[in-house]
Amino acid sequence: MSHVHREHLPTRSTWRCQVCGIAWPCSPAKLRLLAEYRDRCTDLLVYLATLQAEAAEQLAELHHGTPPACLADRFTGWGRAR
Repeated sequence: MSHVHREHLPTRSTWRCQVCGIAWPCSPAKLRLLAEYRDRCTDLLVYLATLQAEAAEQLAELHHGTPPACLADRFTGWGRAR
């Protein structure tokens, strides 16, 4: 049996992980992003903030114009330098 590696990417417009189904970015996605942007923390935060804005718009549409609860912790809070 072959093992198929699937990346933990967001499903737009629900912003759930395509693999595990939890709110994206899930733990595997965070680990991949931290590794990918290891020496470019600012670039990671810009990328995450861009996705956060996109998610906020799409999630608001799903919930009849109601903006989602604060997405900052979910998208950028974990990516800040410690």
